[in-house]
Amino acid sequence: MKATTIYAARDVRLENQPDPTIQKPTDALVKVVAACVCGSDLWYYRGDNPLAEPFRIGHEFVGIVQEIGSAVRSLHKGDFVIAPFMYSDNTCPNCRVGIQSACSAGGFWGGPDRDGLLADGGQGEYVRVPLADGTLVATRETPDDAMIPSLLALSDVMGTGWHAAMAAGVQEGDTVVVVGDGAVGLSGILAASRMGAERIVAMSRHEQRQRIARSFGATDVIAERGEAGEAAIVELTGGVGADAVLECVGTSQSMTTAIEIARPGATVGYVGVPHGVELPVRSMFSRNVGVAGGVAPVRQYLPALRDDVLSGAINPGLVFDLDLPLDKVAEGYAAMDERRAIKAMLRP
Repeated sequence: MKATTIYAARDVRLENQPDPTIQKPTDALVKVVAACVCGSDLWYYRGDNPLAEPFRIGHEFVGIVQEIGSAVRSLHKGDFVIAPFMYSDNTCPNCRVGIQSACSAGGFWGGPDRDGLLADGGQGEYVRVPLADGTLVATRETPDDAMIPSLLALSDVMGTGWHAAMAAGVQEGDTVVVVGDGAVGLSGILAASRMGAERIVAMSRHEQRQRIARSFGATDVIAERGEAGEAAIVELTGGVGADAVLECVGTSQSMTTAIEIARPGATVGYVGVPHGVELPVRSMFSRNVGVAGGVAPVRQYLPALRDDVLSGAINPGLVFDLDLPLDKVAEGYAAMDERRAIKAMLRP
C-alpha cells in the first residue's frame, strides 16, 4: 500500500509500505476513504517539534472496515467508520469518565502500540486499528460523498473545538471569544453556536476564514492581535470581557490574549498544543480566571456529533478548502504551512 512518512522538516514522502493485517483479536483493518493534514502535523513539518526518526504520519481518517478480529463485536465488514485521532479501549477508568485521550491502553496513530505492533498512520491507503470496538464509530449506512468532509472533521477538529467550548463552560446566552482561526478555532465557533452562545467573536485576519467563521455563527470579527486585539475585545464587550474564551492556537501570545480578555470568573478552554506557554497565575488568581482543557477526548463526543452531521444540524466539513489525491500529500502540507489552505483533505 501507499502510506505517508515524515523524514525531517519539510520532507514528507508517500511510499510503498507493507499492507497491514489483523494481528490481534481486537483489531480491525480499515480501507481509508479520506484523510487529512492537521495543524499539529505542521509542528513536525516546520521543525518546531523534534523528530528523532522518521515515522508514519496522519491521525484523522474515515473509511470502510475490510476485516475484523475474532473478538470485535460492534463492527462488521463493510461498515463506514470514523476514527478519532487516538485509539482507546473505551473501558478503562479514564475512558469511563470520558477522557479517552488518556486511555491506559490507548495510543497514537503512526507508532507502535503497547505490544510494539505498528498502528498505521492515517495518511495512507489502509490502517490497522487496535482496540477497534472502543475506537471506531460507525455510521448507520454508507454516507453520500458530500457528507465525507464533515464526517472526517469529526475525527479531530470538530471534536477538539467542541472540547474547547465544553472546557470553557459555554452556556446559552454567553459572549464567547475564539482565539485562533484555523480549523479547530472555526470548529470552536460552530460548537459555541450549537451550545447557544448569543455573541461569538472570531479573532481572525483572513477574509476566507472570516467568511467561514460567520457561516458557523460568529457575530463579530476582530482582526487585531496582541494588545491591540485585547483592547478591541474589551471595547466590544463594554469593558467586561468574555464569558468564555476558546484558545485554539497554543502559543504564548494566544494564551496571554485568551486570559486577558476573559472576564473575572470566566474560564479559558484551551486545546491548542502548548508551545512556550507560561500561565500568569498571579493575574488569574486575582481575577478568578480559570484554565481548563487539554487533549480532546474526541471519542467521547463522536456519537452525538456524528448524529448532528447526519441530520444536517452542523456542517463542519466547510473547513476543508483543499481536496487532493493522496499522492499530492506533500502539496497539502505546503499549502497549509504557507496558509494557502485552512485544511487539506487527502483521498487515496
